[in-house]
Amino acid sequence: MEGHDLYLGLPTSFMCNKHIQFGYIRDRVLKKLQGWKEKLFSQGGKEILIKAVIHAIPTYAMSCFLIPDCIIKDIEAACARFWRGTIVDHKRVHWRKWKDLCKAKSLGGLGFRDLTIFNQAMLGKQVWRMITRPDSFVARIFKMKY
Repeated sequence: MEGHDLYLGLPTSFMCNKHIQFGYIRDRVLKKLQGWKEKLFSQGGKEILIKAVIHAIPTYAMSCFLIPDCIIKDIEAACARFWRGTIVDHKRVHWRKWKDLCKAKSLGGLGFRDLTIFNQAMLGKQVWRMITRPDSFVARIFKMKY
């Protein structure tokens, strides 16, 4: 992030343009995916890397902020390209849509996270904490402010 400070991986100042504000998340994911040589991994290896590493990168920011849809779509598109093994000059056949791969394994998917739903769930968890623990610091701040 040029000209913007981060503290604990989150932005310290807020701008009007959220696409620029949270672009560092997309950049970190793209940098990580570009560093891996997709030819060297089996489909199982790619699945583990996406689930364990790529989906973990935006988790903390998602627990505090609603990430813009364009950032989430860029991350999911990069994961889909990595999963399918798309090379610059040669495209592979997409047998299933990415949304279908995000379904649970018991429903015929591969269990990849739908990052939009995950972002909403993480924010819902924060709201649940404020409701169930009204004496918490965050709940008291929100009561005073709103």
